[in-house]
Amino acid sequence: QVQLVESGGGSVQAGGSLRLSCRASGSTDSINVMGWYRQAPGKQRELVATISRGGGITNYADSVKGRFTISRDNAKNTVYLEMNSLNPEDTAVYYCNANTRYLSLYWGQGTQVTVSS
Repeated sequence: QVQLVESGGGSVQAGGSLRLSCRASGSTDSINVMGWYRQAPGKQRELVATISRGGGITNYADSVKGRFTISRDNAKNTVYLEMNSLNPEDTAVYYCNANTRYLSLYWGQGTQVTVSS
């Protein structure tokens, strides 16, 4: 079992920045790819970014490329999402997830990000 806890959400004006963190606990040695997803009101949950276990392979949604950066610190069992140049369309609940080598998928409880114009 893996538990994920996100933090760092909040309210910011357009053009601002936030840094989200997601700390994993439990069977952390089984975690492979980690990612961030988001869900805006009335919309489906969508991929934001993913990162491989070693951090060398990252993937981003087109809408965040060049503005968001995903990274991870395996010593701290934490994945980060640095978000810059935020705009109101980035407003959503952001969720962290973890894929394990046992093909299990875990989600955090989510953290709200609100960007005002």
